[in-house]
Amino acid sequence: MSTDHPDRPRRNFYGRFKGKTLKQSQKTYLDEDLAALAPGAVAWDENPTRENLDLDGLFGGKPVWLEIGFGGGEHLVHQAASNPDVGIIGAEPYINGVAMLLGKIRKAGVDNLAVHPGDARDLFDVLPDQSISKAFLLYPDPWPKTRHHRRRFVTPEHLEPLARVMKPGAILRVATDIPDYVRQTLEEVPKAGFDWLAERPDDWRVSWEDWISTRYEQKALREGRVPHYLTFRRQG
Repeated sequence: MSTDHPDRPRRNFYGRFKGKTLKQSQKTYLDEDLAALAPGAVAWDENPTRENLDLDGLFGGKPVWLEIGFGGGEHLVHQAASNPDVGIIGAEPYINGVAMLLGKIRKAGVDNLAVHPGDARDLFDVLPDQSISKAFLLYPDPWPKTRHHRRRFVTPEHLEPLARVMKPGAILRVATDIPDYVRQTLEEVPKAGFDWLAERPDDWRVSWEDWISTRYEQKALREGRVPHYLTFRRQG
């Protein structure tokens, strides 16, 4: 993906794009499957005027959900298989995770998914206003050092465009095992136009009914960290 288009805003990216060497099967998934799963033209060199994606054409008028940073794709495929009447877009810049997801899609045989292998901020540029019915932010990079907290997703740079593309009444789910990430989430997400729906401790201590525990969460539990499940509703 080109990053030097003259109109492209300057956006620092602090995560990883690639990890260990991909398996041959994963390279095959990327070569054979990824292009067909694109939600449309997202990259700046392919869509310099930032024309909105045609979500009705993509998903046949189904409600559209969004998962931001899908990791290895377990949750994304689970939701797609459990909700065939919904279209789901996953955004993930880490190509190893994208390759893992593509293998899971093949195995599950789901056909209501689209994949953006890049920065969610570029995807926000081309999502229509009030087009997303539910969004997931699950175990985002915690950036634990205080000086790095501005890199977290739960900052205005990310939350304001996310709020713009979500329908009034749409649900945002955030899962994290980092207490300070909980603090920042509860401070920043309401400022972007969301209401926290918790009324009692179990509303954030107990996972959602349709939750599938990811590999990351299982590792956190083994290491004694406590998951928090935060549910917000878009105002309006």
